[in-house]
Amino acid sequence: MKEISNNDYSAEKSFFFDHVHIFWDEQITFHQSDDWELSYIITGSGTRVIGNSLEVFSKGEVILIPPNLPHGWYFDEHVHDEEGKIENITIIFPESFLKQLADTFPETNLMIENLRAIKEGICFEGETLKSLQTIMTSMSAQNNIEQLSSIINIFYQIGSSKQTRVVGTFEKQTNAKLKIREVWRFMITNYQRNISLDEVAQYVGMNRTSFCTFYKKEKGQTFFAALNELRIDSSCQMLRETNIPVADICYAVGFNDVPHFNRTFKKMKGETPKKYRIKMKQLPAES
Repeated sequence: MKEISNNDYSAEKSFFFDHVHIFWDEQITFHQSDDWELSYIITGSGTRVIGNSLEVFSKGEVILIPPNLPHGWYFDEHVHDEEGKIENITIIFPESFLKQLADTFPETNLMIENLRAIKEGICFEGETLKSLQTIMTSMSAQNNIEQLSSIINIFYQIGSSKQTRVVGTFEKQTNAKLKIREVWRFMITNYQRNISLDEVAQYVGMNRTSFCTFYKKEKGQTFFAALNELRIDSSCQMLRETNIPVADICYAVGFNDVPHFNRTFKKMKGETPKKYRIKMKQLPAES
């Protein structure tokens, strides 16, 4: 997906539709837009930052980002299709498009009002998720008129759904919040290797002691506790979505000792990586 501006909306199109099949490191990472963004992850997984939240994400998710909410997707290089690529669909639409619909078609007023009331990043669940996946996938083969019909259907699905979960909220852009995001970006792009406190502290312009105090105060846990959570959550994705051996996953997510990885995993997840993989493989596949 590429970043777009108002100049990318042509006289023939009210919104931007993008279906990409690219290598994991070609995706836009952290950014902020004046427009709405709806993304469907078809293939791939990794870690996302939306507003004040850092979470792992997996294939199948559909995420709605309202305007001016900072966000970014960081894909895992180990989770991809047979061509080594990720795949996703993104629809970007301006606030003016929603207003034009409501002003022109009174039938859309309620759903547009409900949609515009969303101020947080949300993901969809249940039947709403399945419907959005189907509609967004079908749009790749549609012409402009058919896509217009589909996006109005998407607005209806979103505006009438209660099957949502908040995945990121907007907070005032204080220096502390901006610095935490810098820490997260460093963590996400470097967790696969050994990281020292001195290194991350220097990255954000602090000394080691000040950084430890700062991170604990802002997030309620130590930096290394947060780092290990990210590493274990990332290992869970790889255990679910790949057949990479457990020992290789251990090193891929930044641990340098397999027994230590196994102990940390069991402490956080209540079972060993092998048992977790077996259990997850036995569950019915999700859409």
